[in-house]
Amino acid sequence: QVQLVESGGGLVQAGGSLRLSCTASGRTFSSYAMAWFRQAPGKEREFAAAISWRGGSTYYADSVKGRFTISRDNAKNTVYLQMNGLKPEDTAVYYCAADPGYLGSHYSRLMSRYSYDYWGQGTQVTVSS
Repeated sequence: QVQLVESGGGLVQAGGSLRLSCTASGRTFSSYAMAWFRQAPGKEREFAAAISWRGGSTYYADSVKGRFTISRDNAKNTVYLQMNGLKPEDTAVYYCAADPGYLGSHYSRLMSRYSYDYWGQGTQVTVSS
């Protein structure tokens, strides 16, 4: 069983920045592929960013590319999402997700919410205009 706890959400003005963190339980975090998804009110959960188990591959949705950066610190069992240049349309609940044991880096798998077995409770990000 993997538990994920997100933090770092909040209210920020357009153009501002936030850094989300997600800390995972378990001794084998370094073998987890990790991702961030987000869900706005009335919309489906959508892919934002993903990182392979070693951090060698990262992928982003077109809507966040160039503004968001995903990274991981395996020594701290933590994955981060640095969000710069925030826009009102980035307002959503952000969820981190874990795919334990996936040691590949295929985009099609890493960007699909159906690939992830474990999810955090979510953290709210609100961007005011």
